[in-house]
Amino acid sequence: MNKKIVIEGECSTRYRALKDAFAENFESSGEVGAAIALVENDELVVNLRAGLVAEDSPKAWQENTLVNVWSVTKGVTALCFAMLVERGKIAYSDRVSDYWPEFTAQGKGDVTISMVLSHEAGLCGFRKPATMEDYYSIERSADYLAQMKPFWVPGEHYGYHAMTVGILADAIMRRVDGRSLKQFVHEELHVALGLDIHIGLPSALSERSASIIPPPDGETVAVPGELTEVKTAVLENPPMLAAAANSNEWRAASIPSANGFCSAKALATLFGAAVASGEINGKHLLGRDALQLALTKEVQGVDQVFDMEARWANGFLLNTMNLYGPNLNTFGHSGFGGAIAFADPDRKIGFSYVMNRMSSAPVGDPRTFPLLAAIYE
Repeated sequence: MNKKIVIEGECSTRYRALKDAFAENFESSGEVGAAIALVENDELVVNLRAGLVAEDSPKAWQENTLVNVWSVTKGVTALCFAMLVERGKIAYSDRVSDYWPEFTAQGKGDVTISMVLSHEAGLCGFRKPATMEDYYSIERSADYLAQMKPFWVPGEHYGYHAMTVGILADAIMRRVDGRSLKQFVHEELHVALGLDIHIGLPSALSERSASIIPPPDGETVAVPGELTEVKTAVLENPPMLAAAANSNEWRAASIPSANGFCSAKALATLFGAAVASGEINGKHLLGRDALQLALTKEVQGVDQVFDMEARWANGFLLNTMNLYGPNLNTFGHSGFGGAIAFADPDRKIGFSYVMNRMSSAPVGDPRTFPLLAAIYE
């Protein structure tokens, strides 16, 4: 328990309940370091942080502290693809093999970009024995997936491509745009729009980073139900160790599904702008029509990996089980351990919660629900 926790930052009086809920997480939920941000109609109305960047550090969490947000990175990737669609470089209905001929192997010739982004491609993991090095060697792994036989007929089922969706998305991006997703995020979001969002952690920014603290009851994602071939491929080959996020190898890599390093303010700004003006600092991010294309529902049903109902659009998780509040129109992405970033197009808000002490909850971190309740109170 953290005693006499000091909440730093700014908060509109209308969202005092959100500040109180954030503080309560430190008092009762074992929070170590965390930040929240809320953007409403392009205005930053909540920007709070508290605690420490690591358990063994006296350094306080700052407004610009960067932390690994795991699968929240997929939401950033989805927005990057929406930008490509708006620029006329791709359509979601395009076949991946139109840009990547080798991808036709093993009956994958009709797999679309949309099917990849919405986890329908059947390439949710590796068939060969894999190590963490396979995640760090993204181009080599993309070549392997292009030749691999899918775990199901693409389009007939869907199952969470926890790590491989980033590998596939990066390969498509490089062939369509000429840049890696890491480079695209750096140039289009960080440099052009001023957002503290990165794929991997640039060494020059390492002093601003927080250290991930693994869940108290284990470092890996729990396997739900019976261990199937698909679940083994996704969750056990190799096991995803939470502490990997603190390693130099992880931070130097390009893993557009899991190694995004961001501030809460940047994520809330990104998602908030997407549903409000479509601009950040007077510069264009994404138009309303492009956003609607991105949010066209593609799949709904039982996930082959997590045995749970979910609703997926083109790279975004559409609100499921009230993960993003009571409004079914909200969308975003959650991350291993608890981080979230989402947007509400009806209220024109973007919200983000990031932290270093990970939760062991497989879906829906208990720390987020009081925050969501306070937003919609």
